[in-house]
Amino acid sequence: MPHESRPPRPGRVEPREILELRALKTQHPELAGAVAMQIELVELQRRMQARMSTPFVQRDAAFVERRMRSGERLVDFGDVQLDWSDFRLVFRQTGDVLRRYEVLDTADHAAIQLLARDGDRLQAVTTDYYNRTPRPDAAAPADASQPAMLDQVLAVALRPFLARCADVWMTRLDPAGWNRPWCLLCGGEPEFAVLPSGGDRWLICGRCTAQWPFSTACPFCGGDAPGGITSFASRDGRYRVYGCNTCRKYLKAYDARGTGRPVMPAVDTIATLPLDAAAIQRGYDG
Repeated sequence: MPHESRPPRPGRVEPREILELRALKTQHPELAGAVAMQIELVELQRRMQARMSTPFVQRDAAFVERRMRSGERLVDFGDVQLDWSDFRLVFRQTGDVLRRYEVLDTADHAAIQLLARDGDRLQAVTTDYYNRTPRPDAAAPADASQPAMLDQVLAVALRPFLARCADVWMTRLDPAGWNRPWCLLCGGEPEFAVLPSGGDRWLICGRCTAQWPFSTACPFCGGDAPGGITSFASRDGRYRVYGCNTCRKYLKAYDARGTGRPVMPAVDTIATLPLDAAAIQRGYDG
């Protein structure tokens, strides 16, 4: 059975993401399991980031302009500057969390733990994963002999390292000229979106958490014909779903207009789980 997330230690000031997740659990007890798992993953990411040094970006303006013009992601795998001992730890612990909440089955969990003990093989598999996923429409398939959930575990385990890269890169970039449906930093697929108080919709990368502006077209197939996108909102109006009537995929978004806080993907992806069910009922596929 999944474990309950630990209560905060006396006197400890918790980050706002954790506080919002605990409040969500109280308001929506039916989401308790998903919230507890997310709290563990957020805490794991924060512990790991506290150990990291800040990656040094050694790319000139010509490199950035060339990559953005050609639609190539900006962060190569060597730029991530992984500490492999730290990565092995977060990879193993990510597998443990996902198994506790029954996201991983027993066989995949055992394979993940075996891989975590083989540093050379894990390094090769992780490098291969990043290099073969430069963007969603150019991704190469995974090795069929690997655990079925390996790519998902690698994506979660890489998040603290890639998010730190995003923190550094996004202070030096103007993403306004990107306007592509994959992440300008790591090439990941958008997992969520935000509607800011003014301006365009911004997509949020599910792998590194970078944000960039994008049109109202479907980010999965590019469809933008009149009537091609169906949109519906949560009862409180805080969240929206955009369903594409061409590819049948959908994207959830946080409507920040008039709200009291910025988007928090770790919170908002869990708060909108009921909208996933509503989208699926309407025939859309996440």
